[in-house]
Parts: sequence; C-alpha cells; structure tokens
Amino acid sequence: MSVPTSALTSENVLTPLIRLWRDDSSGTYQSWFLWPERLKNFRSIRRGIQIVIEEIKADTFGTAYRGSSLETVVKSIAEQRQIFKGADHPFLWKPKLRIPDIYESRENQIAFGQFLDTCMCCDTEAQLVSAIHRLDKKAVKGLGPAAANLMYFLHPTIMPPFNTAIVNGYNALTGASTKLGRWNEYLAMRAGMLRITEEHRSLLSNDLGAIGGLLFDIGQERYAAPPTGDNAHARAVWEADLARIRELSTQEKKASDAARESDRTHTEIQGWLRDLGRALGFQIWIATNDRSRIFLDGKLADDCLSDLPLAVRGGGDAVALIDVIWFTLDGSPAAAFEVEHTTSNYSGIVRLLDLAHGSDLGSDVPLFLVAPDSRESEVRDQLRRPAFRSVAGSLRLRYLPYGELERNREAMARFGSGIKPLEAIAKSLGA
Repeated sequence: MSVPTSALTSENVLTPLIRLWRDDSSGTYQSWFLWPERLKNFRSIRRGIQIVIEEIKADTFGTAYRGSSLETVVKSIAEQRQIFKGADHPFLWKPKLRIPDIYESRENQIAFGQFLDTCMCCDTEAQLVSAIHRLDKKAVKGLGPAAANLMYFLHPTIMPPFNTAIVNGYNALTGASTKLGRWNEYLAMRAGMLRITEEHRSLLSNDLGAIGGLLFDIGQERYAAPPTGDNAHARAVWEADLARIRELSTQEKKASDAARESDRTHTEIQGWLRDLGRALGFQIWIATNDRSRIFLDGKLADDCLSDLPLAVRGGGDAVALIDVIWFTLDGSPAAAFEVEHTTSNYSGIVRLLDLAHGSDLGSDVPLFLVAPDSRESEVRDQLRRPAFRSVAGSLRLRYLPYGELERNREAMARFGSGIKPLEAIAKSLGA
C-alpha cells in the first residue's frame, strides 16, 4: 500500500513523459482534460448529487439503479470520454451478489446519503477524509472507492478520480501495490498522486484530473512508466518507446481530428444561433468557456455581450455557461439554447433550469435543446427521469433539431421577427 521512496520517479526522469502526454493529441490531456465540455459538467453533476441526497433523505430514492437519480448522475460521469468509461458499472444493482447494497438496505442507503451530504457541504481535506472513514466503517457491501469519482466532481483539487487503469498506472509508475476496492488503498494512492503533482507543479494542474489522466494512460499501456535506478539500457529502451508514441500520436491524429470536428460542429451551431439572434434584433450571450472559439473570420463572441444582464445573474455560474442566450435591448432574456451535439443532455437541461428558476423569471423564458435530428428520443427520455419530470411540464422547453434550424434560419433571419418562428419549427418537450 505505501510507496517506497526509492520507487518514486524523480522530476528529471518523469518530465519527458509528462511533456509527451501533454503534446499527445490522443492522450487524455488533450482529448479529455482540455475538453471544454468537461468543465461544464461539474455544476450539473453537483446538482444531480444534491437530488440523490434529497431523495435518500425523503426515502423516495427507490430500490433499483435503473431510472434512479443516481443513474442520471453516474451516466453523465461515464460519458466523460474514455477516462470514465464504465464508471457506472460499480453502481449497477447485482441482486445475486447484493452489491452495491444501497438499494435494498435502507440503513446502508442512509449511510451513503450522509456521505454524499458531507461531501457536498464540506470542502477541507480533513472533513472529506473523515467522511470516507465513516463510510468505510459501515462496510457497505460493494460500495468502495468507485464513489471517489463522485467526490472528484465535487472537489477536483482535493480528491482524484479512480478506476482500474488509474490504479494500474500508479502502481507501474511508483512501484506500489495499490489494490482495488479498498478506501485505505485509495487514500494512500491519493497521497502519492498529490506528491507527484507537487513535484511537477509546472506541468501538472491543481485539478487532480490531470495526474489521474496521466496515470490512466500509463495504466492503459499507452505509455510505459520510466525505469527506476541507473540502468542505461533500460533508460534507452524507454526513451525509444517515447519516440514510438510520438510517431503513433501523429498517426492517430485523424481520430483526434474527428473529436475536434465534433467540437467544431458544436461551435458552428452556436454561430448559427448567434447570427440568427442578431438578425432578429437581440443581444447575444455566448458561454464563457466558448467565447474565444474561432468561427468564420473571427471569434464566436465577437460583438456579443461581455457581461450577463442583471436580470439573470441570480442564476449563478451555470447560466454563464449556457451555450447561447438571446436578450432584448432592455436586458431581459428572450430565449436560451443548449447545443448537445454528442454529449449527455443532462448538464444542458440543468443549466436551462438554473436560468428559468434561479433568475426570478419563472417559466416565461423559451428554452431550446438544440441537437441532431436523431437525438429527439434521447432528449425525451432524459426529461422522464425523476430529476426533471416534476419541473419539465411547467417550462417552455422545446427540442430544436439541427435540420430544421439549418433549413429555416436564413428565411427567419430575412423575414422573421421575435421568437414565434423559432418555436414554430421546434417541438414541445412539456408534459
């Protein structure tokens, strides 16, 4: 469990690997850690965890994973590209094994809810570690450090993500023998990850997703861990392996380009909505993390609002991350749009709800989920989940397919006025 001091790689040995990882277009640094959608999901996952806590307190959580509020949250984590693939597996109810025993045991369910509640309310290392120890003492069958992924999205600078590949990468890098399924092993690995991060502060982020991503790629055998000791031959072989990976990265650029093409399409749809809104006489807000994206001959946020109008500031940071908002000249929101090209609709719905309910505007604002024509059923399925079912019917929430927007945007820009033409081509998602 503990890491031998001699096994930890020195800075000058590990530095070339970290630099390669940062430059690798197919590694987790560029494909996940720098992915704009990653940051957008933190707020929505936090909101989802709050719903899980409330349902456990009210004894309405249920006795199954499928269709539960927990499934909504964990699925949104599992969709965080390759690093969290399979994150939902430990939470799937396996009745023959009675794991994880938080569905049929009310006592265990309450312990899990209290654990999540502490993680939501507390923000110091001591408090979070104490919450882990209290949960561990309950010995809930099947509920181990997989729950650390929930903690990561609440406290990314304190708790690292966790999965088999990360553990394998950590063991390969440090010479440790960390085991899966035990909280004490996770905490020992966490200490080592913090130490490596501090030793390479100029290359690794305070967000522990960075070191988690590096270890994930090592654990997936994308990179070999640097050799320990002074074996010149082993070092030469390892350096040759790094050179091979650089070449492989070039060959894999097409796959990375496909991911960037997905982001480009997202930006293009935002640009369509921006230009249509302008043509209809509205002021435009572009999500804070998308403002510098290139669109046509400039940036996406060119000539758009630089600050949110006072009318919506009560919605908090989540409103600022809504992809596009149209405002009237007096600063009132006229419509809001979330573009969901390939990712889960969950986080987009949460941000739209924050706008509708967090800005004292009630249900008056037309809200649009903009997605490929083929995703309508996914959008409707998401709104049937317990987290949204009770509020979706009271909102002016609509599904706007790409195809309808593309076919009609030029005519609406030339001849339309107000929101009615847009609502006419969109489909209601209310009750």
